[in-house]
Amino acid sequence: MRRTTHHRTIALAALTLLLAAGCGTQSGSDAGGSGTVSPSPTTSHKGCTEAKAELGAADTGRTFCLTTGDVIRIRLDGTTSRPWAPVKVGGSGLEATNSGIVLQAGDASSAFKAVSAGTAQLTSSRPLCPSDPARISCKGLQEWTVTVVVTKA
Repeated sequence: MRRTTHHRTIALAALTLLLAAGCGTQSGSDAGGSGTVSPSPTTSHKGCTEAKAELGAADTGRTFCLTTGDVIRIRLDGTTSRPWAPVKVGGSGLEATNSGIVLQAGDASSAFKAVSAGTAQLTSSRPLCPSDPARISCKGLQEWTVTVVVTKA
């Protein structure tokens, strides 16, 4: 049983690394069988996907494209014992805009408007383990990061 679990863990880790190397493209979408994954035909920049209306925790590690004037919204669902830090933006091309109201403690909600051509990195993190003074806790963090490529309309 341990051997199977160990092999599954290694296989899952390898799959995660391969998917992360794809910069947001999903494996299995290339019907040609050439072993490479092509970006979606709706992209405007090589290696990125057209941004969805709202990004969440599952979008970590991906790259999205916006054109100037577009707005991207982020909603990370957390808990009071494992809250998401506010989303930070680094790089150029995005400007913070009104994201609405956060209804649940521990959630992170943000919105950014594409204002100029550039590349920006959106990041946040939260504790891997709930904090409880009566128990041993870990110091690990769950990282969330998305790259946004902004092109002129």
